[in-house]
Amino acid sequence: MDGRGVPLSLIVTGANRHDVTQLEAVLDAVQVQRPAPPQRRHKHLCADNGYRGAPALLTIELHGYIPHVQGRGDEARALRKHPGKRARRWVVEVAHSWFNRFRKLLVRYEKRADSFLGLNYLAAAIIAFRKVPITPNIIYG
Repeated sequence: MDGRGVPLSLIVTGANRHDVTQLEAVLDAVQVQRPAPPQRRHKHLCADNGYRGAPALLTIELHGYIPHVQGRGDEARALRKHPGKRARRWVVEVAHSWFNRFRKLLVRYEKRADSFLGLNYLAAAIIAFRKVPITPNIIYG
């Protein structure tokens, strides 16, 4: 997800696979290739405490991201220091909620992985389309 909640990549695995084992596959599957950022601005990746291990941090850095990995305790302490600041990883949690609004995806009835992946791509495209600002047409309203 980017900062607005637009899905950038999607991987379908079994429910018994941990997220950190699929980190490299997710970062390799990014569909929107962004240009190299200028020197002052870098690509940041916010993650939770499950990505704190050395292999995960190395994978994040090898893909050109600056890792921001915080546990719940760190997040609570930062919130007490700066009450107006919100957590960055909540964007991902909200995006998971948006995917769950597509009832066909909430419970997987598809037997084939490619058809389920296609439905997820369709849901991601709809979510991304909803994020595009639309100016009303004067003639057609």
